[in-house]
Amino acid sequence: MSANPVRLAVMGAGLIGRRHIEHILAEPMAALQSVIDPSAEAQALAAERGWRWQPGFDGAGPDKPDGVIVATPNAMHVEHGLTAIASGIPVLIEKPLADSVEGAEKLVAAAEKAGVPLAVGHHRRHNPIIARAKARIAAGELGPLVAVHGFFWIAKPDDYFNVTWRRESGAGPILINLIHEIDLIRHLCGEIAEVSAIASNQQRGFAVEDSAAVMMRFANGALGTFTLSDAIPSPWSWELTSAENPAYAATGEAYLMIGGREASLSLPRLELWQHKPVKSWWQPMIGERESFPPVDPLRAQITQFCRVIRDGEAPLVPGREGLESLRVIEAIRQAAATGQSVRLA
Repeated sequence: MSANPVRLAVMGAGLIGRRHIEHILAEPMAALQSVIDPSAEAQALAAERGWRWQPGFDGAGPDKPDGVIVATPNAMHVEHGLTAIASGIPVLIEKPLADSVEGAEKLVAAAEKAGVPLAVGHHRRHNPIIARAKARIAAGELGPLVAVHGFFWIAKPDDYFNVTWRRESGAGPILINLIHEIDLIRHLCGEIAEVSAIASNQQRGFAVEDSAAVMMRFANGALGTFTLSDAIPSPWSWELTSAENPAYAATGEAYLMIGGREASLSLPRLELWQHKPVKSWWQPMIGERESFPPVDPLRAQITQFCRVIRDGEAPLVPGREGLESLRVIEAIRQAAATGQSVRLA
């Protein structure tokens, strides 16, 4: 630990909150200031591990943290984020930034008015695979983008849904999982101008969807498709292909394909495919692959958040980026509910 570590509080001691805590404890630049969660389970865990515990947080008092990570349920993000911002405390809010566009707009407006850093937990942008893919696309190696296609096909176990809120509208793969994909697709391929979608809850019959299919038109003219389901055993999802989280057994497959006039790129394999010596289907197709050692971007996100607080570095994923990704998700949900395509400004 450094001589003057950045003291971070974590709000919410659930699954993702505990992962943040683990990375704070492992990061030399950081120290765990407190765990904030009213549940008896969180209190007992904190006592067992020797962590400082608080049932709530109002941002007042002399022992304020240097930064706050909000890992509470989606519906609480706005309230908790606004509390931190009002106290002048930099805040990292788990994705989605809020459970509505209106709530996300309030958070972004408050942070920008107060000059308080607001970061969003779209942690995949911190993966060097994504940084390299972004650089190759920006350098024109693919040429003008034509199309993108991806999968999120996984099998969530039955006991995952023993938690009531996971069976309710808004807790399905569109908001919980697809928002990661939309954020990456926006980051790599540009702004999305129009979406259409269909969704289904046929596999489990809960109020929330279990499967969906999305079509996208980008502002740059490219087209995109994405299918998602949390009811399909498959090797094609970021979780099972990226090897960034040891909790998932890596498959080594690709899950996202980006195509341009000059070449195609698959992720996370970073395979660039092109015809040589002439761009024609009659010519051989040559594939070139890059590799990076596995990196947990959640840890990289903690490190960067410390630099935001200590050094004044801009968040890699600022609040406004989280807001724009949420706008696309809201449009997808609207399109799925109405059967009509939705245009975004």
